[in-house]
Amino acid sequence: MSVSERAQPGGNPIPGSTSQSAVKFGRIDAALEDVKRAIAGAKDRVFAQQSKDGWWCGELEADSMLEADYIFAHTLLGTGDAGKMKRALTEMLRYQNEDGSWSIYPGGPGNISLTVKCYFSAKLMGMTADNPILVKAREWILAHGGVVECNTFTKIYLCFLGQYEYDAVPAIPPEIVLFPNWFYFNIYEISSWSRAILVPLSIAYAKKPFKKIPPEQGIDELFVGGREKANLHLRWDSKNLLSWRNFFLALDRVTHWFERVHIRPLRSIALKKAEKWMLARFEMSDGLGAIYPAMLNAIIALRCLGYSLDDPQVLRAMDEFEKLGIDEPEGTAEYAEPTFRMQPCVSPVWDTAQAVFALGEAGVPRNDPRMQKAADWLLSKEVRHKGDWAMKVRNAQPGGWYFEFNNEFYPDVDDSAQVLLALNKVDNPRERYQYDVCQRAIDWIFAMQCRNGGWASFDKDNTKMIFQYVPFADHNAMLDPPTVDITGRILEMLATYGYTRKDRRVEKAIKFIYDEQEPDGSWFGRWGVNYLYGTFLVLRGLEAIGVWNHEPQIQQAAEWIRSVQNADGGWGETCGSYDDPNTRGVGPSTPSQTAWAILGLLSAGDDRSDSVAKGIKWLLAHQKPDGGWDESTGSGSKHQALYTGTGFPRVFYLAYHQYRDYFPLLALTNYEKAMERGE
Repeated sequence: MSVSERAQPGGNPIPGSTSQSAVKFGRIDAALEDVKRAIAGAKDRVFAQQSKDGWWCGELEADSMLEADYIFAHTLLGTGDAGKMKRALTEMLRYQNEDGSWSIYPGGPGNISLTVKCYFSAKLMGMTADNPILVKAREWILAHGGVVECNTFTKIYLCFLGQYEYDAVPAIPPEIVLFPNWFYFNIYEISSWSRAILVPLSIAYAKKPFKKIPPEQGIDELFVGGREKANLHLRWDSKNLLSWRNFFLALDRVTHWFERVHIRPLRSIALKKAEKWMLARFEMSDGLGAIYPAMLNAIIALRCLGYSLDDPQVLRAMDEFEKLGIDEPEGTAEYAEPTFRMQPCVSPVWDTAQAVFALGEAGVPRNDPRMQKAADWLLSKEVRHKGDWAMKVRNAQPGGWYFEFNNEFYPDVDDSAQVLLALNKVDNPRERYQYDVCQRAIDWIFAMQCRNGGWASFDKDNTKMIFQYVPFADHNAMLDPPTVDITGRILEMLATYGYTRKDRRVEKAIKFIYDEQEPDGSWFGRWGVNYLYGTFLVLRGLEAIGVWNHEPQIQQAAEWIRSVQNADGGWGETCGSYDDPNTRGVGPSTPSQTAWAILGLLSAGDDRSDSVAKGIKWLLAHQKPDGGWDESTGSGSKHQALYTGTGFPRVFYLAYHQYRDYFPLLALTNYEKAMERGE
């Protein structure tokens, strides 16, 4: 009996439905044949994006900081293609808000650090202070406190071009690389991305580069009351004199005093070690850490150390940096102006693993040559060398995968778990080899489990919260604590490979997840926006590992998902929920987040509610003729992808351009299976 035939007698079809639909007990179903048709189109769409070498890699979009820093970097270095820099300016300017500011995600509030960077970059490109674009930006900046309100990294960049004072920015002395691993503060007690960003930046801080620019390119007008009168130093916590903030600020001032009187007995040793550390991590990698800010800082650090522009290390670093760019001198379908934009990194391992898993779930044969080619490519990216993680996990053999094309020092457990899920969908002629690779990865993931039972991304027990008070930690990303979204994915993977709740490590992970549940039943999402992401991954993991879906924690989570469904049948959540948790689950409907919500409900045992049926109808109604979905806002010069990926909460967000294709495919497939089981 078809889904449509299970209608309650007397039920009315949905007006405008393209095929027979009906109502049963208030539940509106999509016809199963429509779902199957949508799945077929979605599979074709995903396969159409596969590269000839077997991998997938969608564009990774972020805010205008990337274009602003691109202009800044080439101005500082005296390098760059004038055409690309002009196109980067065009790309940056089109995202200015009506109030003159720039935001770190579409529809978000203005961000002071980003707006100052964009303003400065525009002036470096020849725009004058009386330009209406900059007048609006300047008014907004001054109304929000001026340059002194920017974060540390922005201020240090301004120092390089003489627009801020080195004595007023938090010190980042290279001596931090000399702290032994047993010392409470050492570089392996901060997040891997902070490590990769800060080590080269400490070299630049020590060398204090300065390039003089014409006065008309300066930004003195962005200081409230004028630069001469501005208090450039960080402010003390006057309400709590014995706070950690004041302790670290006092330590910072002492460090600056040593800088001024040149009491730096270990400086040369520290610089050598920092240089050696950085160069070692250039190897087997697409640039330092394979992420934009670390790669940019590494180029500046090399120049500070005296490397010439034609030195092989600089040439290679510059080449890897430029590869992040997407140059469209003829414009795009949505925007006719020539444009150049930068990506924060690339995501081939992640996208490939997600695509293969979704296709496998959708019934693509395990021996399909396209799937096998993808699996072979993933197997070729297995990590076989110890990286930074091994500083705290000494007895584990390397295994797992990273996010990018090459990043051997920084595998992460989230990618590794997803790759394992994908490989389980493919029959490989080298069955024994694939088994050994997967077992190594599972062993490595278990070795990375944190004390509280959860998993973080790149490091183990990276949880010393005191470091968030360090003055240069105002980028809010100093730590890499365990998170429920990663832990949920790992539980799903472990269940796939035969692990059960009899394993004490599994039970410890489940307890961690339960302990982290919010009062309303949702779970926080660290690596995707936000509570919809965290909740769906937890529910999938708990279902897979055998947790009864009638447990109160599960049903409370399902009820939360249903409660935040939009009137149009979809789900959405903006990045603003990281700033205000009261807005969790609130936002315009998007394909990826609607898919997450449906997947979460299905994992909670809900395949019969109006919520699920309406969500499926939303996906069907919004599928494009090419089998994909659109996940963007605005049009023309204001066209921009909606951000459902998270880099650093409250600081940096992402739009994964293929999320809108493979997650809806996965949701439709899981719904189809649930319907067929119920027939």
